[in-house]
Amino acid sequence: MPNEIRKTGRILKAPENFIEPQLCNAITSDGLNEERRGFLRKSFLAASAVIGSGAALVQSAKAAGFEGDPNILVPTKAATTLGNPVAANPYGQPSKYEKNLLRRESPGLTRVSAASVAFAPLQGLFGIITPSGLHFERHHQGWYDIDPSTHRFMINGLVKNPKVYTMDDLMRLPSVSRMHFIECGANSATEWGNVAVPTVQYTHGMLSCCEFTGVPLSVLLDDCGFDRKNGKFILAEGGDGSAMTRTIAMDRALDDVIVAYGMNGEMLRPENGYPLRLVVPGVQGVSWVKWLRRIEVGDQPWGAKDESIHYVDLLPDGQQRQYTSIQECKSVITSPSGGQILLDKGFNNITGLAWSGRGKIKRVDVSVDGGRNWRTARLETPILTKCLTRFNIDWNWDGSPAILQSRAIDETGYVQPKIKQLRAVRGTKSIYHNNAIQSWKVAESGEVSNVQV
Repeated sequence: MPNEIRKTGRILKAPENFIEPQLCNAITSDGLNEERRGFLRKSFLAASAVIGSGAALVQSAKAAGFEGDPNILVPTKAATTLGNPVAANPYGQPSKYEKNLLRRESPGLTRVSAASVAFAPLQGLFGIITPSGLHFERHHQGWYDIDPSTHRFMINGLVKNPKVYTMDDLMRLPSVSRMHFIECGANSATEWGNVAVPTVQYTHGMLSCCEFTGVPLSVLLDDCGFDRKNGKFILAEGGDGSAMTRTIAMDRALDDVIVAYGMNGEMLRPENGYPLRLVVPGVQGVSWVKWLRRIEVGDQPWGAKDESIHYVDLLPDGQQRQYTSIQECKSVITSPSGGQILLDKGFNNITGLAWSGRGKIKRVDVSVDGGRNWRTARLETPILTKCLTRFNIDWNWDGSPAILQSRAIDETGYVQPKIKQLRAVRGTKSIYHNNAIQSWKVAESGEVSNVQV
């Protein structure tokens, strides 16, 4: 196809950009053009020729357990009886047939039972919004359900008027609602050490995206009269047993940080910080302090325990990078992905998610041959800053082995690296900030598994 190219570009050593810009510019966009329409028409006409025949219809009906004339649709029980009343389910729940779509823990990942991780089932989600009940969880000391009537939020430090706010005070102030992704800094950590966990839920499931509602932190800092000359940083403190505290630069705090009480149109869930949490778009999830109770304005970083000995990047020479908060440009194919099976040869839709802590996603390229050739995927709207972006691309599988990959590029020009490129810069003993290209191997049987290329 005209938008396929072979990767022959020089690899750059700098971590900010791993692929030569000229190579990226050579890949053209592939929207709903005539070439793609022709591809779809041929695929669907071939399928319709088989399915549409009377013999095939009878055969498929018998295989499904139907008796009688397959051209006559027999009324179901739902069409002949009264349904359930609203009172039977006052707070909506998923269908009982979707009970397998759950957050799942990885035994042994954390040392304390209360310090848990629950991974979001990315393989079963659509669009970009994560349902509140499937939002990933990371707790350092377990979760709490705090009474909002007794919860207090303080701003102190280098401010003229230190204040303590109630939840009622906060909810009277000007609010905003914005969609942003949140990703744990340790997402995809197992891939650093060649540990191929089986599914996308475990490789990338510490990722979610929601609409958050709350008060811009800049409004609250102005309300307290923060010191604009000497106030260079803030310290966010949570009300949990681990005393989670994180340093955030003032320029970021004044940009798009939100003191949030709402998520996906309702109050935060307890495991996601109810009644108050910090939303720090583009920054690793540990800085999105939950059960938020205090912000202190200061003139230097605090060097708290979770930013001096944890959430640091170990480099090959033994040094550690600190305050590497930005979640760099990243993507992953969610279907087909590890643990899934392609049922048959022919047309398949490859879909996935892309995101960047530096802004909007500009393009996503997809390869089905382990990175030798790339095609540009369709980016589905909305395409928002520091938010998940859904991508799709058509694929006609011929039944031969394949290796599926996606490579995201953000609006700053940053290109998602291969795992070998990332290790060349960062070594093999790191834990955090693995944004390397993920590979899924498709066997002739249709089984999909995790593989590193």
